[in-house]
Amino acid sequence: MENIILIGMPGAGKSTVGVVLAKTLGLTFIDSDLVIQNRENRLLQEIIDDVGMEKFLDVEKEAVLSIHETKAVIATGGSVIFRQEAMEYLKENGKIVYLNVSYEEIERRINNITTRGIAKRKGHTLRDVYEERIKLYEKYADISINCDNRTLEEIICCLIENIY
Repeated sequence: MENIILIGMPGAGKSTVGVVLAKTLGLTFIDSDLVIQNRENRLLQEIIDDVGMEKFLDVEKEAVLSIHETKAVIATGGSVIFRQEAMEYLKENGKIVYLNVSYEEIERRINNITTRGIAKRKGHTLRDVYEERIKLYEKYADISINCDNRTLEEIICCLIENIY
């Protein structure tokens, strides 16, 4: 079985869905944000504040390229789509699933944009981040799952139906 890679906005539920999906399918769960934090020995926001967005994206890419797991559910950071090399690597090693959540729902879920570790350009709002990323999520996705107004269980069932 190939990996299942979850992409989407911060707040889309990649980590939450990933843990439950991995448990349901008997797979390993990997959160690339935690891989970064373990490699760097600091929080995502600290890295972004220290080195800036562009260098953070390189750190994120290197962390993704270090994942050699098979039979895993991988929850990626929301900004992984900015590094083509990382996305090509993920695509070669699994099926990419975009957890599609409306802007209104993301806005409702995220109330800590300045401390959450979201890679964003200076002066960009959450709306700007959303608009910039949507087309890239759609570009790289093998499967897109609409997560609005769905329970976790419904999302998991939909994912399994679309993957197998």
